[in-house]
Amino acid sequence: MEPSATIAGGWSVFTSLHHYRSAYLRPDVVAGLTVWAVLVPEALAYAAIAGVPAVVGLYAAVPALILYAAAGSSRHLVVGPMSATAALSAAIVGPIAGDDPQLFLATTVALSLAAGVVALVAGVLRMGFVASFISEPVLKGFIVGLALTIIIGQVPKLFGVPKGSGNFFEQTGSFITHVTEWNWRTTIIGVASLVVVLAIRRWLPLVPGSLVAVLGGIGAVWLLGLEDKGVAIVGHIDPGLPSLGLPSGVSMDQYLELVGPAVGIVLIGFAEGLGAAKTYAAKAGYTVDANRELFGLGAANIGSGLCSGMVVNGSLSKTAVNGGAGAKTQVSGLVVAALTVLTLLLLTGLFEKLPDATLAAVVIAAVIELVDIAALRRLYRVWTTRLGSIYGRATRADFIAALAALFGVLIFDTLPGLVIGIAVSMLLLLYRVSRPHVATLVKDGTRWVEATDDVARRHLAGVKVVRVEAGLFFANADHVRDQIGALAEADTRTIVLDAETSPFVDVSAVSMLVELHGALAHKGVSFRIARDVGQFRDVIHAAAPDTDLQIFPTVAQALADGPPGNSGPAAAPQPNDRET
Repeated sequence: MEPSATIAGGWSVFTSLHHYRSAYLRPDVVAGLTVWAVLVPEALAYAAIAGVPAVVGLYAAVPALILYAAAGSSRHLVVGPMSATAALSAAIVGPIAGDDPQLFLATTVALSLAAGVVALVAGVLRMGFVASFISEPVLKGFIVGLALTIIIGQVPKLFGVPKGSGNFFEQTGSFITHVTEWNWRTTIIGVASLVVVLAIRRWLPLVPGSLVAVLGGIGAVWLLGLEDKGVAIVGHIDPGLPSLGLPSGVSMDQYLELVGPAVGIVLIGFAEGLGAAKTYAAKAGYTVDANRELFGLGAANIGSGLCSGMVVNGSLSKTAVNGGAGAKTQVSGLVVAALTVLTLLLLTGLFEKLPDATLAAVVIAAVIELVDIAALRRLYRVWTTRLGSIYGRATRADFIAALAALFGVLIFDTLPGLVIGIAVSMLLLLYRVSRPHVATLVKDGTRWVEATDDVARRHLAGVKVVRVEAGLFFANADHVRDQIGALAEADTRTIVLDAETSPFVDVSAVSMLVELHGALAHKGVSFRIARDVGQFRDVIHAAAPDTDLQIFPTVAQALADGPPGNSGPAAAPQPNDRET
């Protein structure tokens, strides 16, 4: 059967339901039930991170799941409230709304709408490639910093002490100052809930530990009357479905003020969701469309905002639960949405007795695994003596960028931390490409290899063969000229640039090569180019058609006596031109 449809212009919706098979129904329903058991307590917890009533997380989940299934391209991705974007939301909304809870909620809903519009516009402009500008190390550092910030924000609830304000370190100091004011009943409930979630995750991974902890906390409050003994609970939750429409009290100027921060929300949400979608698409043997993922993210956020919800994005952890439970299509997400509607209609009264300490434990358990110190250690270990001699302090560029994002979040807040991480990674990239390694090559049997102490090599008298391990362009042209020019010694007669490792060249670099050719000629040194690849050759011929640069198909021909091969396609490299 084919329950999918198309909209105007032939744009298909519910693509994961194309050619749906009856055999998929059972695993999809089972997966939906499993994800629902995880999503409900986590949605309540993430709403708490965002600083809004717990039920807002459930309001957001229903339209997000349905509209992503309609507009997205992944068969497995689960979309809903998430810790990273919830924390970003709180950081963005706080300075705007201040201590007014109604304005805080309305602005949170408006931020979801703004993020949805930003994502839809990005999808229309086919800007799915933008996620590539957030490198994995920057995202890792950002997530670690964000997880630590979320944890320290929840620890006071775990012990029943006042929560401090400010950055990570200021909140930590406030907790230490007030820890003597702890409530022992709250602490027992919170710590026990945390142990339950972590223990079940460790030894009974198929059991929804968060749901078990939530039900246990609610049961303890009911049986022991803890509400009257100083244990804070979630409190009243309005039963039923949310009101539909735009949030009240938010002006157009405020919407425009939210557009810039919404870009940060979309960047983080899109990067995390796309990573999860690609992971499970690869396992299942299909592909996802980055631009369509932007449409899915945009539709989900607009739907959430119109249903009084909060910002949403794709969840790696819940997608893993979905895939592990055997989901085949987005029918599993639709099952989760239906069950969440039933929860809103029938079960909200149950969650009113949920202890804040248990909710904090669920949050901490959900994000503690994101504090991936092992990944940071792996980034630090990306160093060798050779790399250190080439790039110096910038050798561990990925590690430095990750630390910049991490401490940027801890010190300056979430969105500034992300911007700092991206800026540092781009600066380090520019530094490295502006100072590419210029390797001197020597003959080792039939190969041209870099001159090191580890290879037996035979020097050719009066000859230098070099390669630049990067494309040649304006940012590194001067560095390359200086490095190659410095190789001209008293006995040097020929310098050959093996251009195979330089996939492109720009006009500035062509001018540099022409000038270098002239400067070396004044010293009696012949400068030649060998093995130029297509783009390199085309730009040189177009930018300097009358140049005296000598260009040869192979290094061997560049070193041999004879006329230069200055026109026509380069010949295939000869066996004695192989290099490493």
